[in-house]
Amino acid sequence: MPIENKLILALPKGRILEELTPLLEKCDIIPEDDFTNDSSRKLRFTTNHENLDIIRVRAFDVATFVAYGGAQIGVVGSDALEEFQYSEIYAPLDLDIGKCRLSVAVPNDDEESADTSKWSHIRIATKYPNLTERHFAAKGIQAECVKLNGAMEIAPALGLVRRIVDLVSTGSTLKANNLQEVEKIMDVSSRLIVNRNAMKTRPKEMRHWIEAFQNALG
Repeated sequence: MPIENKLILALPKGRILEELTPLLEKCDIIPEDDFTNDSSRKLRFTTNHENLDIIRVRAFDVATFVAYGGAQIGVVGSDALEEFQYSEIYAPLDLDIGKCRLSVAVPNDDEESADTSKWSHIRIATKYPNLTERHFAAKGIQAECVKLNGAMEIAPALGLVRRIVDLVSTGSTLKANNLQEVEKIMDVSSRLIVNRNAMKTRPKEMRHWIEAFQNALG
């Protein structure tokens, strides 16, 4: 099949990919060997299906690739879906992996910041400025977001902000950086997402893969 006619499945790098691997096997999706080779510089991989290739990108970028048609199907966290709220994306399945929560955290010794009922205008570091602003606006709190893509937990200690919004799994990273969780914004899990236009133009193929993941979930 010509490469430009193939369906593209966008998958996130990192921890989620490890949890996703058994699900891919149940869907009978077997990537080429380079996919599991940590030293490979490739970003696009063939599979055992002539009409399906995989791309491996940053977790946040999965939603963008699918929304703009660079990929037709993907796996991404519900946190990214809420951050971008792309109208071009349809998320038919919760894959029940990548579970964590998006939470607000403050320094352990900052009693004033820990009392969320007293907040009115705050400055907060986060990878999720849109989601964070909407969350606090709904509570009548003006949030000035400082966008960081990583190392969020060090920001309060360096005086950049007194509060952060970040993903929390076990809480060990917060604890190691003398931070405490004071509010949960949302529970997070990974979703199967598809491009709405691809659903219209390639319905048979798209339905096949949605059903494959659905069956894999049991």
